[in-house]
Amino acid sequence: MKKVKLPFNKLQFVRIIYWLFLTYMVAAFIWWYVSLENQNNQIAAVKFESIQLNDPALMVKVNSINEVQLRKNKQYLGEGLTFLFLFLLGAIYVYRSLLKQINYSQQQQNFMMAVTHELKTPIAIAHLNLETLLKRQLEPLQQKKIIEITLQETQRLDSLCNNILLASQLDMGQYETNKQQIDFSNIVSSCIDSFKQRCPERVCNAVIEPAIFIQGEPVLMQLLLSNLLENANKYSGPELPIGIELATINNKVILRIMDQGVGVPLSEREKIFQKFYRIGTEFTRSTKGTGLGLYLCKRISDFHNATLVVSSNEPKGSIFTLTYTA
Repeated sequence: MKKVKLPFNKLQFVRIIYWLFLTYMVAAFIWWYVSLENQNNQIAAVKFESIQLNDPALMVKVNSINEVQLRKNKQYLGEGLTFLFLFLLGAIYVYRSLLKQINYSQQQQNFMMAVTHELKTPIAIAHLNLETLLKRQLEPLQQKKIIEITLQETQRLDSLCNNILLASQLDMGQYETNKQQIDFSNIVSSCIDSFKQRCPERVCNAVIEPAIFIQGEPVLMQLLLSNLLENANKYSGPELPIGIELATINNKVILRIMDQGVGVPLSEREKIFQKFYRIGTEFTRSTKGTGLGLYLCKRISDFHNATLVVSSNEPKGSIFTLTYTA
């Protein structure tokens, strides 16, 4: 979970250009307002000079000129403030949109860097293993071990491709739904068993209430569980256990994945579910990932009308809670 930060120079450049442009436009508005006010006062002064002091309608004309001058002043002030408000509103919208686009572009660059790394590593391992099998005469046990490692890396590649494909399908609304009555308890248990096979050194403390049925998409729910377990595995020490709880409370299905890792800062708890979002940068990251895992978990939970939130696990770590209302 790495945070994407805008490059300092690019962010500073955008801010400098924005404030220079905004300052210039505000100064232009003020200058035009002052110019119109001066012009209005000059017109009133000319009209006053044209009035004869012995004119019997002197006061009527003076009052008429004053009323016109005051009305024009109010008109200029009202129109000026309206235009200034609309301009500032538009400027703020453009500024926020520009920063959002820059941030999204940076996230995409980080995603491409992460994907490149995630692809190169298993490909390199598989390539090296196959070359070893081809060039050397190994013992059967050694061959089996190398083949198992290669299969694990191909499964890792397959998982990455599935995540990317599913994210695209969900974003474009092209995922074909296949919701059905599923045994969620059985899905959670099978995902834990599969996770233990991939990570046999990790201790999993699971408390699973049996025979919990929900209306859902089995493939998506399996992916959600797998991603949450992988996330807990990545961000906690190998000697620390992961807790899994599944229960029905007040007609709600509650799933909790608890780790004792680094935790998620309060300011990041909404952002980590954004697409491509990771705390830090790809140059300083210490864990593998593409910024799609938790995003997919959030999309899948929304797809099932469920909620997914993260909270602190005392004394340290995170708790990801999925709440499904039947």
